[in-house]
Amino acid sequence: MAKIISAAEAAAMIQPGSRIAIGGFLAVGAPETIIDAIVELGTKDLHMIVIASDWETRGVGKLVVNHLIKSAQVSHLGTNKAIQAQMNAGEISIELIPQGTLMERVRAYGAGLGGVLTPTGLGTVVEEGKQIILLEGKSYILEPAIASDFAIIRAQKADKLGNLTYSKTARNSNPIMAMAGKITIAEVDEIVEIGELDPELVVSPGVFVNYIVITKEQ
Repeated sequence: MAKIISAAEAAAMIQPGSRIAIGGFLAVGAPETIIDAIVELGTKDLHMIVIASDWETRGVGKLVVNHLIKSAQVSHLGTNKAIQAQMNAGEISIELIPQGTLMERVRAYGAGLGGVLTPTGLGTVVEEGKQIILLEGKSYILEPAIASDFAIIRAQKADKLGNLTYSKTARNSNPIMAMAGKITIAEVDEIVEIGELDPELVVSPGVFVNYIVITKEQ
């Protein structure tokens, strides 16, 4: 059974240097309440794994503008001038990863796999320093799985076992990020009793979820 905790308690679990996989895309489906609690606590030297760096005032962008991120694996930086400036100044280390490859590497870790083979990035800087594998006459980059200490995600509803449902496009990267955390914390709009969720609507099984936080929007 998942434990219900406050956002402040969730943030306190995350230590300097932690690797955090964070759900959302351009702040849609971002766990804003937990992000705000991390900002308030001021935990630094974090490594974040995200699709996009969002905006300076929304989503994971708030972690960036408060200089809490020392490195990131990310696909999209175009909407956040703060992360661009910090990257260009050498204040933050960035690994840019094609979006599909990023999510497959995260999923691979959650599934207990060592990595994935992909042709995406062949002949570009993406392949530099990586092993190329020839399979049935085709070349692939061996992309290692991406590990995380914590996954913080946003869902619509949770039952007390931690089973999760999502709302429309806010689902985006959250189910895959939920798989990848050694500890997964889900921010939700509502917590219901066991048996109240339609099993056909459950996307993330409770086996992946350790803690639940109610969003401050409620």
